[in-house]
Order: sequence, then structure tokens, then C-alpha cells
Amino acid sequence: MSGPRIAEKWRPRLGLIVFSVLLAVLALPASIVIWFRALDNTTSRMGPIEGAALGVALLLTIAIAFVLTRTITAPIEALVQRAHEIDRGGRAAIQPLDNYGTREIAALAQAYLDLASRLVDRSDYVQSFAAHVSHELKSPLTAIRGFAELLRDAEMTQEERRRFLDHIVTDADRLDGLLVRLRELARAELPMAGGHTSLAAIAAELSERFPALRIVFEPDAVIALSPEAAAIVFGHLADNSAQHGATTLTLSAAANANFISVTAADDGPGISPGNRALVFQPFFSTRRESGGTGMGLDIARAMLEAHGASIALLETETGAAFEIVVPVPH
Repeated sequence: MSGPRIAEKWRPRLGLIVFSVLLAVLALPASIVIWFRALDNTTSRMGPIEGAALGVALLLTIAIAFVLTRTITAPIEALVQRAHEIDRGGRAAIQPLDNYGTREIAALAQAYLDLASRLVDRSDYVQSFAAHVSHELKSPLTAIRGFAELLRDAEMTQEERRRFLDHIVTDADRLDGLLVRLRELARAELPMAGGHTSLAAIAAELSERFPALRIVFEPDAVIALSPEAAAIVFGHLADNSAQHGATTLTLSAAANANFISVTAADDGPGISPGNRALVFQPFFSTRRESGGTGMGLDIARAMLEAHGASIALLETETGAAFEIVVPVPH
């Protein structure tokens, strides 16, 4: 889908405007010389000084034309051409220009290349995400359909019927959990309103949601996350800890002039070396059989990025620990 179309009508090229202005500037001294020659009745010939002045004006005009072409018109035309190449070729065409000319054009080109790179990344992410979602939705739907057909067509005992119905309910719950995660991810991808919350408030909310998990925080700190965003981010971390057998989740904060770092560490079995590189990958889960969707950490990362924050997995000897870096609230 393309953007709004600009009305089709003739418009002069930038180079034409530049050279027309330069020719007008060159014509001004020539017109003055011709005017004074017309007023001087003694001779109509142009003197050597006047000829030299016109020659200098011509050379200066040519030099200015070269400079303007080199620093303005050529870089802008190259940027327009690069935009068309990116539209046709995607990521392979996202390359720097040979010449940027002025500082402003260089800044414009850099902003455009950054935007193009983000759009291509987003397009790749959407394609990959759509493929994963299709697979994740297809599996339980296929199972539900198969169980329903068996219940309709096959002769079975009451115990077998109950087992099939339990499978249907489990797969329906899995679909419901997946849809909840998709809604949270869609919310995370939207621009979020600013807000603040504290570790004390986060710990109180997590203690209520996960009564079997002891929440410890030290020291208290105010972070630039709205209460809703914090509940989603730390809720997924607490859920992962609880699901993997942790009994305590510790939230510790450290601050500098620009950022606040919050470490969320649990006393669970930790993350195996083979899974460390996969934990932020959408739909990766080690507890799929118990209803895990593998979207929690991806949603937490998307939510934090919408707030200008980040999350990283830390190296630990025991348990699992994540570092969340959030800008200092203003």
C-alpha cells in the first residue's frame, strides 16, 4: 500500500532552478555594461576592464554552479534514486551515498537510511511473526478438530470421551492464552503514554498475582514505566520464575545520571547454555506442553523498547537474572 499520491503536474528540476538563478546573476553585470555602453556616445566598444569584469563574473558563476551541483543537486538526486532502489531491492539497497554535500543533506540521508532500515526490519519481523502465529494457531485448532471428529464419529467409553474433552479444553486454553499474548504484543507495539512507578508498587502487584513467589526489592526506586507497562514486563518475568520452580524473585535497582538499572533475579534452576540465545525468540518455550506460548519475553522487550528501555539476560551461576535498563524519569 503506497502513501498519498502527489498531484501530477510539471515541476522544475532543482538543477534547472539553480542554473537559472546563476544565469540571471551573470546577466546582471552584463546588462549593466551594455546599458552604460548605450549611454556613452563616444564609443560602443567594450573596454578591457569591462571585458575582464564580465570574464571574472562568468568564471565565478561557473565555480558557484559546480559547488552547488556538487553539494546540493547531485546528493539530493542520488538520495531520490537510492529511495527508489530501496523500494525495489529492500535491505540490499540500504547503502550510504558516495557524496552527501552539506551537513543538512547528510543528516537527512542518515535519517532516511535509519528509517528504511527500521521499516525493513519491521517487515521481516512481521513476516516471521505471521508464520509463527499461523503455526501456533494451527496446531491446537487441528487437535481440537481431530478430537471433535472422534467424539462425533467413534464409539468410545465415558472415560475416553472425558479424556478427549479434557484435551479440547486444554487446547482451547492454549488458544486463549495465545490471543491474550497477541493483544499484549499489539499494545506493546503502540506508542505508550509516559508514566512512573516504583519497585515497591511493582513488588506489591506481583505478590498479589503470584502468591507462591516471594518478591523482594532493594532499594526502592522510581522508574520511567507506566504501571500498566511495568505490570506486563515484570509480570512475564515473575510468571517465568514461578513456572520454572523459583520461590523468590529479587528486584534490585542501581542508578546513574541517565539510566536506572533494575535486575530481576530468581532462585530457580536457571537457563541452560543451549537456550540462552533463544529466550527472546518469539514462540520459543521450554514448557509448551503445559501451555507456555513462548511470547512473554518478546512482549516484555517490545514494551520496554516502546519506552526507550531495554532488557538483557545476565550471566549467573544460579537461577535466572535479567537486567532492565530504563531512562531516568524527568
